[in-house]
Amino acid sequence: MCETTNVMPLIGDKAPQFRCMTTKGKINFPEDYKGSWVVFFSHPADFTPVCTTEFIALAKRNEEFNELNTKLLGLSIDSLHSHLAWAKNIESIDWKGEGTVVIPFPIVADISMSVANKYGMLQTVAKTQTVRAVFIIDPESIIRAIMYYPMSTGRNIDEIIRVIQSLQKHDKENVSTPVNWVPGEDVVLGSPLTLEEAQKRVDDGKEDIIPYEWYLTAKRDKE
Repeated sequence: MCETTNVMPLIGDKAPQFRCMTTKGKINFPEDYKGSWVVFFSHPADFTPVCTTEFIALAKRNEEFNELNTKLLGLSIDSLHSHLAWAKNIESIDWKGEGTVVIPFPIVADISMSVANKYGMLQTVAKTQTVRAVFIIDPESIIRAIMYYPMSTGRNIDEIIRVIQSLQKHDKENVSTPVNWVPGEDVVLGSPLTLEEAQKRVDDGKEDIIPYEWYLTAKRDKE
């Protein structure tokens, strides 16, 4: 049985702990996932149209997540048997004529709703179904990004991957990523903290530095 608490986590919090059964066996979260990034996401219900398209898309891009040292973990308040039957059924669906898939990642069975409550996945719009929540959790089990989608809107997998890439870029190089950034494009440096540093940014003259303003400095990505 999963433990129960109703505190919604925030960015920067330690990912709430739980032990549950999944379609891949028992897990102790986040302990079993330390050292990897995790996309922990909820869906409203098994055997529903939008959720099915999301799971197909995630399965098709599972290797891309693996290359980013990222593991996928799904959840809804359906039973384990429902999860297993749905995952098996998905294997027969050829969405958009792109071929069939096998769901490679585990799905948490949270029929007691205890994990959903821990992560704020049950909201006013549907108190008996989880909304489309996404928690991006780093290798130290810290929540780094949170996304919420309404039940009628399927998620953008490209954006989830882009956010992971941005966070990993920040951790590696201590830079930030501007609007609509994708890997290979210019990044931005943090705002200067002194007048001297601000003037140096403008006068630096380095080829890889682009000083738009004293507080807005871009840097060419060398990767």
